[in-house]
Amino acid sequence: MEAGALAYRKMAENDSNTPHLPRPALIEAYGNGGFRFGGMSHRGSLLCFPDGIWTWSVASIGELTTSSLQAAFARADQLDFFLIGGGRDPWVLPERLRQRFADMSLMVDAMPTGAAVRTWNVLLAENRRVGAALIAVE
Repeated sequence: MEAGALAYRKMAENDSNTPHLPRPALIEAYGNGGFRFGGMSHRGSLLCFPDGIWTWSVASIGELTTSSLQAAFARADQLDFFLIGGGRDPWVLPERLRQRFADMSLMVDAMPTGAAVRTWNVLLAENRRVGAALIAVE
């Protein structure tokens, strides 16, 4: 890990208002309970936005709530797409959450984490206004 990324990561770990990485980045790898991106690695789930990559305490689909997705709703006017990677298996976004995204005019797609990582990388490379919630997989 580069020295600047390491220093920033230590600062972010001590301040929940600080992103893990202060910019979006391609996800280079996922699995073993975490992700590799921007010259660093992280164990656990992530929220990815145009203004940075944040740690996310959600570990399973069962923990997905309007509260756990509040950061996405707060940025709805800055996003066109929001991806939710829910683990290894395909799954359906609960209607109450789908409706909340629709009410905010934010397109949402639910898929396995691997597909969400690949889609995030493509949309980010295309300079699209995308966000993602990625649940870590073992």
